[in-house]
Amino acid sequence: MFGQKNFDIAQNISTKVIRLLVADDHELVLDIARLYLNQQNDMEVVTATSADEALEVFQSQGPFDVILLDYQMPGMNGLHGLTDMLSLAGSIPVAIITGHASRDLMDAVISAGGAGLISKAQPIKSLANSVRFIHSGEVYMPIDLIQEQPPREPISRGPLTSREMTVLALLGEGKKNKQIASALGLSEGTVKMHVMSICKKLEATNRTHAVIVARDEGLL
Repeated sequence: MFGQKNFDIAQNISTKVIRLLVADDHELVLDIARLYLNQQNDMEVVTATSADEALEVFQSQGPFDVILLDYQMPGMNGLHGLTDMLSLAGSIPVAIITGHASRDLMDAVISAGGAGLISKAQPIKSLANSVRFIHSGEVYMPIDLIQEQPPREPISRGPLTSREMTVLALLGEGKKNKQIASALGLSEGTVKMHVMSICKKLEATNRTHAVIVARDEGLL
Protein backbone atom coordinates (compact mmCIF):
# COMPACT_ATOMS: atom_id res chain seq x y z
CA MET A 1 0.00 0.00 0.00
CA PHE A 2 0.89 3.65 -0.23
CA GLY A 3 3.23 4.67 -3.47
CA GLN A 4 3.66 5.14 -7.08
CA LYS A 5 6.94 6.64 -8.09
CA ASN A 6 7.23 9.77 -5.99
CA PHE A 7 7.76 13.26 -7.20
CA ASP A 8 11.31 14.20 -6.27
CA ILE A 9 11.43 14.16 -2.46
CA ALA A 10 14.02 15.63 -0.19
CA GLN A 11 15.38 12.86 1.96
CA ASN A 12 17.33 14.75 4.58
CA ILE A 13 16.28 13.62 8.04
CA SER A 14 15.38 16.47 10.32
CA THR A 15 16.75 16.53 13.84
CA LYS A 16 13.33 17.77 14.96
CA VAL A 17 10.73 15.08 15.57
CA ILE A 18 7.73 15.47 13.25
CA ARG A 19 4.50 14.96 15.22
CA LEU A 20 2.09 13.37 12.80
CA LEU A 21 -1.68 12.89 13.12
CA VAL A 22 -3.05 10.16 10.83
CA ALA A 23 -6.80 9.61 10.58
CA ASP A 24 -8.25 6.56 8.81
CA ASP A 25 -11.21 4.30 9.62
CA HIS A 26 -9.26 1.15 8.71
CA GLU A 27 -7.36 -0.11 11.73
CA LEU A 28 -5.01 -2.12 9.53
CA VAL A 29 -3.95 1.01 7.67
CA LEU A 30 -3.38 2.81 10.96
CA ASP A 31 -1.45 -0.10 12.45
CA ILE A 32 0.86 -0.35 9.44
CA ALA A 33 1.40 3.41 9.24
CA ARG A 34 1.98 3.70 12.99
CA LEU A 35 4.37 0.74 13.08
CA TYR A 36 6.48 1.99 10.18
CA LEU A 37 6.49 5.71 10.91
CA ASN A 38 7.22 5.30 14.61
CA GLN A 39 10.37 3.43 13.60
CA GLN A 40 11.66 6.58 11.91
CA ASN A 41 13.98 8.51 14.20
CA ASP A 42 12.34 11.80 13.26
CA MET A 43 8.65 10.91 13.57
CA GLU A 44 6.01 10.39 16.23
CA VAL A 45 2.53 9.21 15.21
CA VAL A 46 -0.87 9.71 16.80
CA THR A 47 -3.95 8.17 15.14
CA ALA A 48 -7.71 8.69 14.87
CA THR A 49 -10.47 6.71 13.19
CA SER A 50 -12.79 9.48 11.96
CA ALA A 51 -12.73 13.12 10.96
CA ASP A 52 -14.50 14.14 14.16
CA GLU A 53 -12.05 12.18 16.30
CA ALA A 54 -9.16 13.75 14.39
CA LEU A 55 -10.46 17.20 15.30
CA GLU A 56 -10.75 16.16 18.96
CA VAL A 57 -7.26 14.61 18.99
CA PHE A 58 -5.81 17.71 17.38
CA GLN A 59 -7.21 19.85 20.17
CA SER A 60 -6.43 17.47 23.04
CA GLN A 61 -3.06 16.04 22.00
CA GLY A 62 -1.55 18.75 19.78
CA PRO A 63 0.44 20.46 18.58
CA PHE A 64 1.10 18.46 15.40
CA ASP A 65 3.40 19.22 12.48
CA VAL A 66 1.60 17.30 9.71
CA ILE A 67 -1.94 15.91 9.45
CA LEU A 68 -3.09 13.15 7.08
CA LEU A 69 -6.82 12.51 6.60
CA ASP A 70 -8.36 9.56 4.79
CA TYR A 71 -10.66 10.83 2.05
CA GLN A 72 -13.34 8.19 2.61
CA MET A 73 -13.87 7.88 6.35
CA PRO A 74 -16.74 8.87 8.66
CA GLY A 75 -17.16 12.62 9.00
CA MET A 76 -15.27 13.63 5.87
CA ASN A 77 -18.34 14.34 3.68
CA GLY A 78 -16.23 14.88 0.61
CA LEU A 79 -13.68 17.54 1.46
CA HIS A 80 -15.67 19.16 4.26
CA GLY A 81 -13.56 17.29 6.80
CA LEU A 82 -10.43 18.70 5.17
CA THR A 83 -11.72 22.28 5.29
CA ASP A 84 -12.80 21.84 8.93
CA MET A 85 -9.32 20.63 9.87
CA LEU A 86 -7.64 23.39 7.86
CA SER A 87 -9.69 25.98 9.73
CA LEU A 88 -8.56 24.52 13.02
CA ALA A 89 -4.96 23.75 12.05
CA GLY A 90 -4.05 27.19 10.70
CA SER A 91 -0.63 27.00 9.06
CA ILE A 92 -0.12 23.29 9.83
CA PRO A 93 -0.14 21.28 6.56
CA VAL A 94 -3.09 18.91 6.09
CA ALA A 95 -3.01 16.33 3.30
CA ILE A 96 -5.42 13.67 2.04
CA ILE A 97 -4.66 9.96 1.80
CA THR A 98 -6.77 7.82 -0.51
CA GLY A 99 -6.95 4.48 -2.24
CA HIS A 100 -8.47 6.10 -5.32
CA ALA A 101 -6.19 8.96 -6.31
CA SER A 102 -7.31 10.98 -9.31
CA ARG A 103 -6.42 14.23 -11.01
CA ASP A 104 -9.80 15.75 -10.14
CA LEU A 105 -9.40 14.91 -6.46
CA MET A 106 -5.85 16.23 -6.46
CA ASP A 107 -7.00 19.54 -7.95
CA ALA A 108 -9.86 19.76 -5.46
CA VAL A 109 -7.55 19.14 -2.50
CA ILE A 110 -5.10 21.81 -3.64
CA SER A 111 -7.91 24.28 -4.35
CA ALA A 112 -9.24 23.71 -0.83
CA GLY A 113 -5.82 24.54 0.62
CA GLY A 114 -4.62 21.00 1.29
CA ALA A 115 -0.96 20.04 1.34
CA GLY A 116 -1.33 17.34 -1.25
CA LEU A 117 -2.60 13.86 -2.02
CA ILE A 118 -0.94 10.62 -0.94
CA SER A 119 -1.98 7.40 -2.66
CA LYS A 120 -2.40 4.21 -0.65
CA ALA A 121 -1.15 2.42 -3.75
CA GLN A 122 2.39 3.59 -3.06
CA PRO A 123 4.73 1.40 -0.99
CA ILE A 124 4.75 2.06 2.73
CA LYS A 125 8.45 2.94 2.57
CA SER A 126 7.53 6.00 0.50
CA LEU A 127 5.15 7.32 3.14
CA ALA A 128 7.85 8.70 5.43
CA ASN A 129 9.40 10.67 2.57
CA SER A 130 5.96 11.99 1.61
CA VAL A 131 5.49 13.24 5.16
CA ARG A 132 8.93 14.89 5.19
CA PHE A 133 8.19 16.54 1.87
CA ILE A 134 4.93 17.99 3.20
CA HIS A 135 6.61 19.03 6.45
CA SER A 136 9.19 20.97 4.41
CA GLY A 137 6.39 23.20 3.14
CA GLU A 138 5.85 21.61 -0.26
CA VAL A 139 2.68 20.20 -1.82
CA TYR A 140 2.92 16.45 -2.38
CA MET A 141 1.27 14.45 -5.13
CA PRO A 142 2.04 11.35 -7.21
CA ILE A 143 3.93 12.31 -10.35
CA ASP A 144 1.65 10.13 -12.48
CA LEU A 145 -1.29 12.37 -11.59
CA ILE A 146 0.64 15.45 -12.67
CA GLN A 147 1.29 13.75 -16.00
CA GLU A 148 -2.21 12.30 -16.30
CA GLN A 149 -3.66 14.91 -18.62
CA PRO A 150 -3.06 14.30 -22.33
CA PRO A 151 -0.62 16.74 -23.89
CA ARG A 152 -2.15 19.89 -25.34
CA GLU A 153 -0.98 22.05 -28.15
CA PRO A 154 1.61 24.36 -26.62
CA ILE A 155 0.39 27.88 -26.05
CA SER A 156 2.43 31.02 -25.80
CA ARG A 157 5.36 30.84 -23.43
CA GLY A 158 3.98 33.97 -21.85
CA PRO A 159 6.32 35.74 -19.47
CA LEU A 160 8.85 32.90 -19.04
CA THR A 161 12.32 33.35 -20.50
CA SER A 162 14.07 30.61 -22.45
CA ARG A 163 16.21 29.77 -19.43
CA GLU A 164 13.15 29.60 -17.19
CA MET A 165 11.45 27.29 -19.69
CA THR A 166 14.49 25.00 -19.54
CA VAL A 167 14.44 25.01 -15.73
CA LEU A 168 10.68 24.40 -15.78
CA ALA A 169 11.13 21.38 -18.05
CA LEU A 170 13.63 19.90 -15.60
CA LEU A 171 11.27 20.61 -12.70
CA GLY A 172 8.67 18.67 -14.63
CA GLU A 173 11.05 15.70 -14.67
CA GLY A 174 11.29 15.87 -10.88
CA LYS A 175 14.87 17.18 -10.79
CA LYS A 176 16.28 18.74 -7.62
CA ASN A 177 17.90 22.17 -7.69
CA LYS A 178 21.32 20.54 -7.39
CA GLN A 179 20.65 18.31 -10.38
CA ILE A 180 19.33 21.21 -12.44
CA ALA A 181 22.36 23.31 -11.53
CA SER A 182 24.69 20.51 -12.61
CA ALA A 183 22.82 19.91 -15.88
CA LEU A 184 22.82 23.59 -16.84
CA GLY A 185 26.19 24.62 -15.43
CA LEU A 186 24.62 27.03 -12.95
CA SER A 187 24.95 27.58 -9.22
CA GLU A 188 22.19 26.27 -6.96
CA GLY A 189 21.51 29.84 -5.93
CA THR A 190 20.85 30.84 -9.52
CA VAL A 191 18.53 27.86 -9.99
CA LYS A 192 16.60 28.86 -6.86
CA MET A 193 16.17 32.35 -8.27
CA HIS A 194 14.85 30.91 -11.53
CA VAL A 195 12.42 28.68 -9.62
CA MET A 196 11.20 31.63 -7.58
CA SER A 197 10.70 33.66 -10.75
CA ILE A 198 8.82 30.80 -12.43
CA CYS A 199 6.51 30.44 -9.44
CA LYS A 200 5.84 34.17 -9.36
CA LYS A 201 5.11 34.43 -13.07
CA LEU A 202 2.84 31.36 -13.06
CA GLU A 203 1.19 32.49 -9.82
CA ALA A 204 2.17 29.17 -8.25
CA THR A 205 2.69 28.62 -4.54
CA ASN A 206 5.71 26.31 -5.00
CA ARG A 207 7.65 24.29 -7.57
CA THR A 208 5.14 21.41 -7.59
CA HIS A 209 2.25 23.78 -8.16
CA ALA A 210 4.25 25.48 -10.92
CA VAL A 211 4.58 22.17 -12.78
CA ILE A 212 0.82 21.59 -12.48
CA VAL A 213 0.02 25.08 -13.79
CA ALA A 214 2.52 24.68 -16.61
CA ARG A 215 0.98 21.38 -17.68
CA ASP A 216 -2.53 22.81 -17.49
CA GLU A 217 -1.48 25.73 -19.69
CA GLY A 218 0.36 23.57 -22.21
CA LEU A 219 3.83 24.84 -21.31
CA LEU A 220 5.04 21.30 -20.62
